[in-house]
Amino acid sequence: MQQVTEQQILSMAPNAAAAGNGRKISQKGDFVRLERSADDTFYLGECTGSGKNNYITTVDFMEPGNPVCRCSCPSRLFPCKHGLALLYEILAGKNFGICEIPEDILKKREKKQAREAKSTAAGTLTAEDGEEAAKKKASALKSAKAAKTKKLKKQLEGLLLADKLIRELIHAGLGTMGGTALKNYEQLAKQLGDYYLPGPQRLLNGLVLEIAAFQKDGREEHYESAIAILEKFRMLVKKSQQYLSEKLERGDVGQDDTVLYEELGGVWKLSELEALGKGMADAHLMQLAFWVTYDAARKEYIDTGCWADLASGEIFVTRNYRPVKALKYVKQEDTVFGVADVPMAVCYPGEGNLRIRWDGAGLRPVEKEDLQKIRAMAGTSLAAEVKTAKNLLKNALADPVYLRLVSFAQIGKTRDGFALETESGETIALGDAPGMEPSADRLALLPEKGFLRQQVLLGAFYYDGRTRRLNMQPISIITGEDVVRLLY
Repeated sequence: MQQVTEQQILSMAPNAAAAGNGRKISQKGDFVRLERSADDTFYLGECTGSGKNNYITTVDFMEPGNPVCRCSCPSRLFPCKHGLALLYEILAGKNFGICEIPEDILKKREKKQAREAKSTAAGTLTAEDGEEAAKKKASALKSAKAAKTKKLKKQLEGLLLADKLIRELIHAGLGTMGGTALKNYEQLAKQLGDYYLPGPQRLLNGLVLEIAAFQKDGREEHYESAIAILEKFRMLVKKSQQYLSEKLERGDVGQDDTVLYEELGGVWKLSELEALGKGMADAHLMQLAFWVTYDAARKEYIDTGCWADLASGEIFVTRNYRPVKALKYVKQEDTVFGVADVPMAVCYPGEGNLRIRWDGAGLRPVEKEDLQKIRAMAGTSLAAEVKTAKNLLKNALADPVYLRLVSFAQIGKTRDGFALETESGETIALGDAPGMEPSADRLALLPEKGFLRQQVLLGAFYYDGRTRRLNMQPISIITGEDVVRLLY
């Protein structure tokens, strides 16, 4: 029988409720018929439901790492709860009778193979057809370049507007944004969207939110955050103006290995990142943490996964953006308790903890050897880690936190909270980074004191504006037996 893991089922589910309902259907024994093909590539289940007739549910394993679920029920979810339930039946090792693969499934397979064959044949055209195809391609590229050039010029116009706004704010002070003026700045933020400037638009929205919050409660942290956003806004506009001007001078409208491409509305494809040399072949990545945040300036939920490369110890992040307006269309990601064996992953441009992405991976349980590898690659010099973090975080365009693995002798209670101490006696205060879910206080809730001695911490370095010091937020503790997650 096919090998299916629960983690694989959860990763396929459109949401947690669908996975839970699928599990219940399997546990209740709602399938009255279970069959599979002799070659073990096709599974079928007949399931009772709320409809007049039973539902016919199938799973096609023609591509073992990418099973396809189909069902006769009226649900718009894909896969539906019945498809997930059939996967749970396979996971449970239920007894499946032998059946023939239905004709409609064979036809679907043939169509898919035909599409793939057509794609392959496209590379073997006759000389005449090839010349015609080349002309069409050149014409399309010319039109695309003209459209992109027009867009770059429009963006530069918007950046001039943003630059003027920033100069006025610096000259007059952030206090002038208060009161009824906030409405005007909200309108200006919308205008930046019309100029295809999502990065600057997001920062201006964030600035408006912080000033509005400061007016409401008078807390200094909002004003300090507004100053930091204004600085990042100024830096982004300045660098973007230079970047776009140089591209137009060169007549280059293509993608570049820079974070500015995304800030200015660019969307990367996996193939494009791979072409830039950002690929990682045969990567083995273990998730150490997962959390969900809400970005009010973006009006999006962000699902963040934190992954350790078992070959290097580097920490990468995955991010899934879910706009509020499209929550029912964008699947929320979930925690992964295991190691992803990825044939090909790609990294996004940037510094620090690079964003990583892949399409298709095998999942396996975490073994003690994996934990030992991670522990062995953790940093032992806090001074060296702090130096690297400072150099990264001082860049206004960098992420506000820098994730690292650090070996520690102990974590103890202090007058102001908790602190980490290394074997050499170096110490750093532990706290909660702005915008992150609190986790430092959870150290006091750990059931075993051994978790706080001679272990490895996945921590997020961040700058504390109140103390004007670099602190670290505890994210997970890696022991020789397991990963203790403080964020969940």
